[in-house]
Amino acid sequence: MHTFHLPCGECTITLEDVNLQLGLPVDGYTVTESVQSSDWGAVCYELLGAILDNINGGQIEMGWLRDTFLEPDDDSTELERIRYARAYILEIIGGYLMPNLSRNLGDATE
Repeated sequence: MHTFHLPCGECTITLEDVNLQLGLPVDGYTVTESVQSSDWGAVCYELLGAILDNINGGQIEMGWLRDTFLEPDDDSTELERIRYARAYILEIIGGYLMPNLSRNLGDATE
């Protein structure tokens, strides 16, 4: 487990929290996987199935994630749901848990 030190205090996220808050299964296949590439475009495509036009040092714009990965519907494939879950987790981490407070990278934490 990891403890996040936030301005409001400390919090620890457990697998049960992930299951209850995001509806992601905590047993079975994982949502992410190990990637062995230094090409951020290739990493982005491998995990999300789409490539952002401008990846700045491995940073993905939160607005792009929201616009590209819409909430899946009942007709969505398993792969579309996995990609949505990955994008949603990235948005939570990049926008809420570890935001870029400097605001000098434009839309990076919109």
